[in-house]
Amino acid sequence: MFRRKIWLAAIAPVLLTVAAQAADKKPAAPEVQVPLGLMPVQWPADNPYSKQKVELGRLLYFDNRLSADGSVSCASCHHPKFAFADGSPVSTGIKGQKGGRSAPTVFNRAYSLAQFWDGRAASLEEQAKGPMANPIEMGNTHAGVVTRVKGIPGYQILFASAFGAGEIGIDQVAKAIATYERTVLSGNSPYDRYRAGKKSAMTAQQIRGYDVFVNKAKCDQCHEGINFTTNAYHNLGVGTDRPNPDEGRSAVTKNPADWGAFKTPTLRESANTAPYMHDGSLKTLRDVVDYYDKGGIPNKNLDEKIKPLRLTEQDKNDLVEFLKALSGEGWQSAAVPAKFPE
Repeated sequence: MFRRKIWLAAIAPVLLTVAAQAADKKPAAPEVQVPLGLMPVQWPADNPYSKQKVELGRLLYFDNRLSADGSVSCASCHHPKFAFADGSPVSTGIKGQKGGRSAPTVFNRAYSLAQFWDGRAASLEEQAKGPMANPIEMGNTHAGVVTRVKGIPGYQILFASAFGAGEIGIDQVAKAIATYERTVLSGNSPYDRYRAGKKSAMTAQQIRGYDVFVNKAKCDQCHEGINFTTNAYHNLGVGTDRPNPDEGRSAVTKNPADWGAFKTPTLRESANTAPYMHDGSLKTLRDVVDYYDKGGIPNKNLDEKIKPLRLTEQDKNDLVEFLKALSGEGWQSAAVPAKFPE
C-alpha cells in the first residue's frame, strides 16, 4: 500500500499535465466549413474527404471531354450560374437531345439519401456514373470515360495525388466528382439567421409566410429538417393528366403504389432554381403555390396529403416571400476552371 501511494504521488503530476493538455486541445477543424443552419458533412467510409479529391472532382465535373463528343459535362445541367441546375424545364444532352425530366440542383446533396427524381441511385457516387453512360445525356460509356481520362497526362498526376498509385477506373472518377459535389452547400439564409435568434433577418411578410408554411399549408410534412425535405417520394399529380405519364418511382421499385411518385426536393435556393417539379412544368414559385392550393391533379395514386388548401391571396404572397428567405450562401464562389489538365 505504501509503495502504491508513492507511485500515485509520482504519477499524479503527469496525469494532471495530460488532462490539462487534453482540456486545452481544440477539436480538429472540419474538412469543409458548413454555413449556418447545416450539419457537418459526413463522408462515406470508402470515399473520405481530401482537398486533392475535391479539386480533381471539380475539374472532372466541368470537363466536357467526359462526354462522347466533348460537348457537355456534369455542369451543363448543373451549373453555378443557374444555382447548380440549368434553368430549363428538361435538360439537353449531346446532339441537342432532350431528357424527360428537369435537372435538380446539386445543393446540399451531402445530406441526401438516394439520388435522381426516382431514387434509382443509392449514392452520389452511383449518381455520377449514370449520366456519363446515358445515350441522351453524355452519351459515353464508362470504359470510354476511363480511356479518355487516362489518355490525359495531367489527369494521371491528379488521380495519383487524390487516390495514390493505382489503376484509374470509373469508381475513382465517380468518387472524385461526388466529393466535389458534397462541398456544394447552401445555408446561412435569412431563415437560418432568424432561427439562430436574429429576428430582423426575415421580413414581417416572410415571418407570416413561415407561419403559413408550417400551420396552414403544412408544407413541412414533406419539406422538413435542415434541408427542407424528407427524402421521401410522393405523387402530386404533376403530369398525370397527359398521355403516357412518367411512372416515377415505380419504375425502380416495381411497386404500383409508387406510380407517379417523385422525390421531394430541397426548398433551399428554390427562388433561384426555376422551373419546378420533375418535368419543369411550373415556371414560378407562385405557380407552385397555386398548384398545391388547388390540391394537385386527381389521379389513381394521388398522395393523401395533397388536398385543397384554401389559401388567401395574402397567404400565397407571404408563402412565396418565405421561400425566398431560404436563399443562402456557401455556393456563390464556386468557380468554373479556367483551364483543364492536358
